[in-house]
Amino acid sequence: MNNNYDPIAPYYDVLSRLVYFRAQLKAQTDQLSYIPANSSILIAGGGTGWILEEIARIHPSGLDISYVEISGEMLRLSKKRDVKENTVTYIHAAAEDLEISITYDVVITAFLFDNFSMDKVSLVFQKFHSALKKEGLWLFSDFYYNEATGRRWQKYLLRMMYFFFRHISNVEASALINTEQHFQEQSYRSLKTASYYAGFIKAVVYQKS
Repeated sequence: MNNNYDPIAPYYDVLSRLVYFRAQLKAQTDQLSYIPANSSILIAGGGTGWILEEIARIHPSGLDISYVEISGEMLRLSKKRDVKENTVTYIHAAAEDLEISITYDVVITAFLFDNFSMDKVSLVFQKFHSALKKEGLWLFSDFYYNEATGRRWQKYLLRMMYFFFRHISNVEASALINTEQHFQEQSYRSLKTASYYAGFIKAVVYQKS
């Protein structure tokens, strides 16, 4: 199965912090204050679920969360998290195969789109775009690299990342597909943009128009 992190699920957070220190964590937690109380949230590719506990620190109750993860092992770890009084529905599915019958106030995708080829990026984006309510928020964070302005070490680090994850987790992508054009085409507003790890990580709070 493509993009399945089962083999490294127990070690994923440790590996992330060894390479990126707390940059990936901070890129996500800095956005959480934008989540409205009593909102419905779709989290896709949530990994080990630590983000659920961070969300619960801000909103210990009142949230209805759909938590989607392709890795069964990641999902198992996520179910052990303390979500306080929030309601969490755990869904074992690939983002591209997800059937969504409701709409959400908030969509969260953290380091998800870097797994996909260009065609899959468009497919997944449209799926989540349709699932987000008008004026809803999309908390987006991912790696960022621009060939014209990016640093050489970022280019080499990307190559190493894709080499490693292709062999360990069968990641289908071989290059990073930047997603700004998809949000621009749908006229999303950027409420907050922040960069981390010398610009190699970008986090944006988008609002659907």
